[in-house]
Amino acid sequence: MKRIALALLALILVAALAAAGWYYRPWSPYSPASIAALDVPEDYPQTFQRMDEILPWAAIETYQVDPFPRADGSLPQTYEFEGETRELEDFITRSQMLGMTVLVDREIVAQEFRHGADAGTRFTSWSVAKSFVATLIGKALQDGLIESLDDTAETYAPQFAGTDYGATSLRHLLMMSAGMDFNEEYSPEAPSDVRPLFFNAFILRRDVDQMVGEIARNREPGQDQHYTSPNSHVLAAVARAVYGGSLAEVMSEQLWTPLGMTRRATWLQNTPGEDGIAIGYCCLQANSEDYARLGQLYLQDGVWDGERLLPEGWVDQATIPNAPFQEPGATPYPGRGYALHFWVPEGYDGEFYAAGVFGQYVWVDRNRGVVIAWNSGDADWASKNAEQTAVFRAIAEHVSPRAERLARFLQGVEAAIMERQGAGLVPDDTEEDAGSDTEPGR
Repeated sequence: MKRIALALLALILVAALAAAGWYYRPWSPYSPASIAALDVPEDYPQTFQRMDEILPWAAIETYQVDPFPRADGSLPQTYEFEGETRELEDFITRSQMLGMTVLVDREIVAQEFRHGADAGTRFTSWSVAKSFVATLIGKALQDGLIESLDDTAETYAPQFAGTDYGATSLRHLLMMSAGMDFNEEYSPEAPSDVRPLFFNAFILRRDVDQMVGEIARNREPGQDQHYTSPNSHVLAAVARAVYGGSLAEVMSEQLWTPLGMTRRATWLQNTPGEDGIAIGYCCLQANSEDYARLGQLYLQDGVWDGERLLPEGWVDQATIPNAPFQEPGATPYPGRGYALHFWVPEGYDGEFYAAGVFGQYVWVDRNRGVVIAWNSGDADWASKNAEQTAVFRAIAEHVSPRAERLARFLQGVEAAIMERQGAGLVPDDTEEDAGSDTEPGR
């Protein structure tokens, strides 16, 4: 009996050691233990600067570096929200902002970095990557590789043939109205489909295309707004197929190099090496200026250095709601509407943005000619959505050429009035007021 007990104890010990070895994998740079560390909110500001140290990735190279010039500029000290004046510095601190770049007319007018980050730091995108993927679809339309957004995904990505996703149009994937049975919930405490999808890709190294292809539809597409990350992964698979290559290679050739991105970027994939499959709904790592360049491309109506990269009309279609259920107030997302993989704020007027969980944004104000790239590590980001919009609007108003032109105009008017007063051509209001006080009833 004693021998049996010792044997059982030995088996338990061996099993425990094997489990610990699998979990920590001291022989590998990637382990389930390091991936589980992504769930530590207080570490987000550091974790989101080193995602490609924690998970496998492929490089997005740039072969035509063209940094933006810099101009003198400043940020507003305050902004208005809910009837009170608040300090911008306080919001930057509360939102765990890591990096920010503000562009006006293709010039960097302001940059801020915190938590040890700098201009070369690669911040993770989370779902801002979705807008980059949608841009590849637009470029494939311009290049004639995709005939119509009403074509189904399986037309171009045959691995989804016979699946509900394969039978879904590119348009409904872009609109986030594919009608799929999927729960997009990020909290560890809540039931979620997106979290198992993410962790199974990296911990179990499962084929992401296969996992996404298993998701079923539970209602007709085009009926409602239902934000579902696998929609973007299918679109990424379409881009991979029509251009030929990994998502990182396609991104390098079709966006990074044409836009003159300043640094190498990375895209996370389920396994290292050429056989890895990129997670197409998130997981880009890029520096702050290069995130802003996506916004600048849309600000310029899809034209870059005289070359049209996106179809005429694409920017309007991608950044203005395409159906009544996409308008702010009609979506399930308070204060936000949607278009084709871009969000719009409540009361939008030429404003739209790419957004990612925990505070990643590329904000574009077409009327003011302003782009703001913003990366954070904020576990409480969702509660700040309306305030974040107020901050972006305050920054855009402060730095916009329109505001500067108005200020210069008013200064010119004031100077002209003073000059004419000095020449006696315009009455001095002060003296006139004083005269009326001394000669009542005249």
